Amino acid sequence: MLSPHLIKVWEDLCARIDPDELALILSLLVNTASPTGEEGEVARVVVDRLRAQGLQAEEQVIDDLQSNAVARLKGSGTAPSLMLYSPLDTVTSNDASEDLPWAGQTMESELLARAVVSDGHVSGLGAQNPKGHAACAIAAFELLAKADLQLEGDVILGLGCGGMPSNPRPNTGQQAGHGNGCAWMLEHGWRPDFAIIAKSGWSVSWEEVGFNWYEVSVFGAHTYVGSRHLIPYTNAIENAGKVIRRLEDWFPKWAIAEKSGLVEPQGVVSWIESGWSRMPAFTPAECRFRFDLRLSPRTSAEEADKVIENLLADIAQEEGVELRWRRIVSIPGTSTPKESLVVRSAIEAWEAVARTTHAPNERMSGATDANILRAFGVPTARIGLPKAERAGGDFQRGMNMVRIQDMVELTRVLLFSALDICAQPDQKGGAE
Repeated sequence: MLSPHLIKVWEDLCARIDPDELALILSLLVNTASPTGEEGEVARVVVDRLRAQGLQAEEQVIDDLQSNAVARLKGSGTAPSLMLYSPLDTVTSNDASEDLPWAGQTMESELLARAVVSDGHVSGLGAQNPKGHAACAIAAFELLAKADLQLEGDVILGLGCGGMPSNPRPNTGQQAGHGNGCAWMLEHGWRPDFAIIAKSGWSVSWEEVGFNWYEVSVFGAHTYVGSRHLIPYTNAIENAGKVIRRLEDWFPKWAIAEKSGLVEPQGVVSWIESGWSRMPAFTPAECRFRFDLRLSPRTSAEEADKVIENLLADIAQEEGVELRWRRIVSIPGTSTPKESLVVRSAIEAWEAVARTTHAPNERMSGATDANILRAFGVPTARIGLPKAERAGGDFQRGMNMVRIQDMVELTRVLLFSALDICAQPDQKGGAE
C-alpha cells in the first residue's frame, strides 16, 4: 500500500496525465507499421522520443528488421525493480496482399497503419492491442522520469518485438513471434525482479493459458473427376472435413474439462491446405490442417498430446479415415502466486482507480508474453484496456480502436504500482 506521501505523489502524477499526449504517443506508434518480425522502425521511434527527453533508452537490435525498445529509471537499489512491459507487433501487416481476404474482404480503416483521433477514440492498426497498451506504459514511464522523486528500485520500460502467437512471416527472420523479443530482452541484461504486462482486459490476472499447435494430415486418393465413378474413390478434403467437424464439436468439451483458476482453455481449427488451385479436376492425396489447443497452467504439453493422440485415433476409426498428426509449437501456461507483491500491488492499483473491489476474469483463454516473463522466473501480473464499446463491433475493431479515457485509467494503474514497488523502501520481502 502506498504511504500517505506517495498517495499525494500519485495523485499529482495522475493530474498530469494528458489525454491529448496519450493520443499523440499512440498515433506515433500506430502510424509506424510493425507486423510481427518487422518492429525495428517503431522501436526506433520510441527510443528517439525518450532520448529527446534525456532518458536512458536503447534500441535492442535482434536482426535487420526486429528490435526491442528498452529504457531504465535508476533507483537506489533498496527496493525491487519493476518492468512495465508491452509487445509492439500487430497481428495483421498493413499490406492488403498479405492481409486480404483472411482479415476481411477490404482494407477497412482500422486495418491501416494510420491513426485517426475522433470522438474520444483512436483507431488504426493495433490502436488497442498492443499499441494502446504500449502508449500507456510509455506515458507512465515519462511521467515518473519527470517527477521530483527518489526511486528506491529501478523502473524499466520494456517494449518487445514478436509478441504475437505467430511463426515467422515470409521474408522475416527465422526467430519471430511467440515472445522471441521478450526472451531476447531478458537474456540480454534487462531482467527485472517483477513485471506488469499491459495487455487487453480491464482486470488483474496472475495466470494464463499456454498452447500447443498441431498439424494433421488426412489422406485420400489422387484421382481425376472423369475417373471417380470407375475406380475406388476417397477424397482427402472430404475426409479432413469430417475430422475438423469432430474437433470443432470437441473443443467446447475440452474447455469445460480444463476450466480452472482464471482460465477456460479453448481450441480452434484455423488453417487448411490441399490440392492444386490451377487444377480443380484432380483430387489431392493429402489434406493438411492446423489447430490451436489452449492449455491450463496445470496441463503439460505432453498430457495434451496424449489426449489428442487418443481423440484422433478414435475419430479416424469411427470416420473410416487415415490420418497422421504432429505437434509443431508449444508454449506452457504459467502462473504467479496471487500473494506475490506484484499481483497484490496491481490489484490495489486497480481498486484505487476503479474505486470498487477487484473481481478477476475467470474465463481467460488468451496467451501473452507474460508466459515468457514467468518462464524466466519473473513474477508477473497482467492488466490492460477494455475493448472500446461500439455497436456492431467485431474482432478487428476490438483490436484496432481504443477509448482515450480508458488509456488514462490504465496509465494511472501503472503509475500506482510503479510507486508502490519502486518508490518506497522494500518492506514486503524483496522480490518474493
